[in-house]
Amino acid sequence: MNEIVSHSKTGPVSRDKNLPPELSRLRQKLGQKAKQEPQFRFYTLYGRIMDQATLKAAWERVRANGGASGVDGVSIEQVEQTAEGVMGFLEQIREELHAKTYRPDAVRRVYIPKPDGRERPLGIPTVRDRVVQTAVLLILEPIFEADFEDCSYGFRPGRSAHDALEEVRQSIAAGLKTIYDADLQGYFDSIPHDKLIACVRMRVVDRSVLRLIRLWLRAPVVEPSKQKGGKPTVKRNDKGTPQGGVISPLLANIYLHWFDKVFYRADGPAQWAKAKLVRYADDFVILAKYQGEALTRFVEMKLEGWLGLTLNRTKTRIVDLKETGASLDFLGYTFRYDRDLQGRNHRYLNLTPSKKAILNAKARIRELTGPAQCWKPPKALILEINRYLEGWAQYFRRGYPRSAFRTLNGYVCLRLSRHMHRRSQRPWRPPKDVTAYAQFHRLGLIYL
Repeated sequence: MNEIVSHSKTGPVSRDKNLPPELSRLRQKLGQKAKQEPQFRFYTLYGRIMDQATLKAAWERVRANGGASGVDGVSIEQVEQTAEGVMGFLEQIREELHAKTYRPDAVRRVYIPKPDGRERPLGIPTVRDRVVQTAVLLILEPIFEADFEDCSYGFRPGRSAHDALEEVRQSIAAGLKTIYDADLQGYFDSIPHDKLIACVRMRVVDRSVLRLIRLWLRAPVVEPSKQKGGKPTVKRNDKGTPQGGVISPLLANIYLHWFDKVFYRADGPAQWAKAKLVRYADDFVILAKYQGEALTRFVEMKLEGWLGLTLNRTKTRIVDLKETGASLDFLGYTFRYDRDLQGRNHRYLNLTPSKKAILNAKARIRELTGPAQCWKPPKALILEINRYLEGWAQYFRRGYPRSAFRTLNGYVCLRLSRHMHRRSQRPWRPPKDVTAYAQFHRLGLIYL
């Protein structure tokens, strides 16, 4: 990775009001040091990680995030209810770190169904391991934040998917309408360990910290049996960083950061193709006025030949928004030029929830209102639906979501009507002269 010339735009991590003042100040100093000395390598961080204030702050974050228990079956609530309590739990972790006897437990693998029928693997570490990973994250994050490029938005403090979407919108409006829409195949599970550690070592050479990261990368993964009642299998991965681990998003960003660096280097596509890269974790697009073979070859050579990743050729494509009907799907939204609604002779850049996002929302509503939920009273069910709709609408209020909102409103009304049919075991109708929409609204349902 020594071929990279430092090129940093982002500043140090701002102070977090939810952290103890001394830890917040430490993070500020680490970020400033990294920003001021781009070639500096940090070598005394381990003591900061096992400091009582850091571990206590890490516990508070883990507790706030919640989550299921790992392979040991110990939940956050159980830790709080033990005789030793949280402080005893943290002291035991500190002693293991100090004596260098800490070893991570296996990661519990679960699979989350996707709308297309496939499953997304998710690794769940134990509560103990999540606390240690969070402590490491608190110390390492400001160091690497000082290096990360402005084009990176995913899993970073003070940045969001909405920021990435706005950057794409502004770039398209500025004339960068030809877009390389990339899809990395199984990114989190395919990162080469040796190259990832080399990337971390560009900034951190504390052997004890590097040892912790190696332990997590090599932690056994407990796979559920594919046969009902069968025994789970245990395996170790020689590459990848499991999704679900607290430290995984930072490690994933550290690795792809080097693609960001070469892209914006003096001899990169940002210069000779006047292209712009917008990346949210492993989802990224490259926007330019023209997508030539040289740009495609650069992306493939750096991602596959240099970083050892794999592009999904069936999903990676070039979109030209100047063509009629062409559209780009990114982070749940669709970008497309549509005819003016007032009949004027020009097109406008339409930003709407994507078809896939709407299908995902319908699948979730169908799950909430399915036959297995028929025992729930209407008001209780509507509260659950409202919580989901509010979160969904909060994310998808950008652009022009009115049509998508109407679609979901109608679907929710349909599903609730079916729920009422199942509960009464006979045809359900709202009161006389009251529409189903109005009746559900009376019961508390919100409409987008």
